[in-house]
Amino acid sequence: MTQEEFLAKIHAINGFQNAVVQLIVVDTKTRTCSVSLVTDQPYTEEGVCEVEDVVRCIVPSSLRAIVKVQKQVADPELIRKKILEYLDHHHRAAAACIRAEDIEVTLGEPVVFSFGVDAAERGFFEKNEFLMAGIESMLSHHFCNTFQGKLAEKEKGEIFEEDAQEEDITSNYRPVRSFPIANFEAIDEASVPKIATYIADCNFQSNSLTICGSIEYIQERTTKPKTGASGEVIKEGRPYLRFIISDTTGKLTFSYFPKKRTEEKIRALREGDSIVCTGSNELFNGRLSFTAKFINRGSLPPNFSPEKREGKAIPLHYSKIFPEKLTDYNQMNFFEQSVLPDDLVRNCFVVFDLETTGLDCAPESGKVDAITEIGAVKILQGEICEKFTTLVNPERKLTEEIIALTGITDDMLQDAPKIGEVIPDFFKFCEGCYLVGHNVQFDYKFIKYYALREEFDFDFKTFDTMNLAKSLLFLSNYKLNTLAEYYHIAFNHHRAWDDALTTAKIFIELIKAKKCLPNV
Repeated sequence: MTQEEFLAKIHAINGFQNAVVQLIVVDTKTRTCSVSLVTDQPYTEEGVCEVEDVVRCIVPSSLRAIVKVQKQVADPELIRKKILEYLDHHHRAAAACIRAEDIEVTLGEPVVFSFGVDAAERGFFEKNEFLMAGIESMLSHHFCNTFQGKLAEKEKGEIFEEDAQEEDITSNYRPVRSFPIANFEAIDEASVPKIATYIADCNFQSNSLTICGSIEYIQERTTKPKTGASGEVIKEGRPYLRFIISDTTGKLTFSYFPKKRTEEKIRALREGDSIVCTGSNELFNGRLSFTAKFINRGSLPPNFSPEKREGKAIPLHYSKIFPEKLTDYNQMNFFEQSVLPDDLVRNCFVVFDLETTGLDCAPESGKVDAITEIGAVKILQGEICEKFTTLVNPERKLTEEIIALTGITDDMLQDAPKIGEVIPDFFKFCEGCYLVGHNVQFDYKFIKYYALREEFDFDFKTFDTMNLAKSLLFLSNYKLNTLAEYYHIAFNHHRAWDDALTTAKIFIELIKAKKCLPNV
């Protein structure tokens, strides 16, 4: 019996025309199957008996069927409570925007709920349409009504676009790191700051920036001489020094023009010496360029260990890759869908897969292959409901082996976004979720490397379907295609989107078999 046939038979019973199935629980110890129904109409014992007859048709003969009926009518306060609980559990970013007084409920058919939002919040909700769909689905599960969500204006004072942009910038502000300079010894100027900024953080303009580090390169150069119209030299070139220094967090290349009174001491500096430089960090031809005004001796503190810089905040909005609502009618039949472990229903998961230009991801050795495709799906309340998929321009040529394996060509990637454009949106897609993958650490180390390169702290708990399968199943091997065959799932292997969707279906089946998440 299909889901539609089952509900049609229930709805044909007097008093259960609008009934919904709220919960199905199978207890193997007592060998019972309890089906909880919610109805908004008066019902009789005779009607309950008819429901029990229909339920027995979907329950295996080895189990005893138990029917529980609850009468529940949509109430505005109860609806608000359910919405706030849902947002708090499944989307903390939205929960931060919505309070009980921001939710307006209008009873009718359908029941309309509206969120009062201001101009800055409206864009967030409009770009996350799946939120409304998820809330509508959740409410329909708890009440015998259909629901429709809307956005309404909320008065919070006038907000200009410039203010919204400034708010985004402010929310993503991260203070630069600094350290006290040790062993300071004046050469050029004693009255300079004795606190140095990490070189890795010197990505801002400043008229008085101080850095400190060890000299890795020093060379004397001369500026180009000034010549007249006929080519004669009007003014000789001016000598200057070119330095590269490192403070272990980064390296900085800069120029310095010696002063006559300190020229001898400056020219005595050698590679390996530690110096302190104060100067200007300014835009030049679209790039920041540091010029030292004062150079003194000084060093990093003893046993200097760089502190970790706070990562960028999760973006407020998607900017390049927008998730899409996903309805997979082949996931499971109605009866199986309803018997889901609490861990699977209460938590949110992103199941992802990558295609790359190779297998190397060893930053310490300088060998890191590029990502060419990201495919991911989101599991919410035990259902696959959303997808995130994009090709990625690796900024390098693909090998014939990779082209043959994935079917992805250089032409397909030519106009695709670069990884730096994709990472913020994928980070946002994963917000508040556990990550799942098949041999997940392989893909996770790639995505974490590129996320850290974009200064995002990509730190999520992961679950591996390969390890889960090994603990539950006895198979000849635990490759993705072997597990897919075991669960009768057909898919196009070696494309990130298909692999992610297949892995999600396998994950659901494995957690159903295990009945809980491992090590949570």
